[in-house]
Amino acid sequence: MDMYIQVFTTTGKREDAEKIARILLERRLAGCVQVVGPVSSLYWWKGRVEKAEEWLCIIKSREDLYEELEKTIRENHSYEVPEIIVMQIVSGNRSYLEWMNTELKKQ
Repeated sequence: MDMYIQVFTTTGKREDAEKIARILLERRLAGCVQVVGPVSSLYWWKGRVEKAEEWLCIIKSREDLYEELEKTIRENHSYEVPEIIVMQIVSGNRSYLEWMNTELKKQ
């Protein structure tokens, strides 16, 4: 059985988020990418608390594509250390997951 995932990354500009989304979709590494924002992020960076306006990408994919998906994000991301967090989808609308699988790169 295929294992599905959601991957999260943030960018400093909407254009950057949409660029990453488009590349992932064109390479069939994502079936859907939602771009949400702006969101307010507070975080530690180099010993200081920082605040930034960011755009959140919620990427739907399959676990076997994760390594290539992460590499693609890194290659196209402007951050020195981009957030790339993955969560397994343990359950979901079977019809949605089947649709997504048809749109992803074949195994």
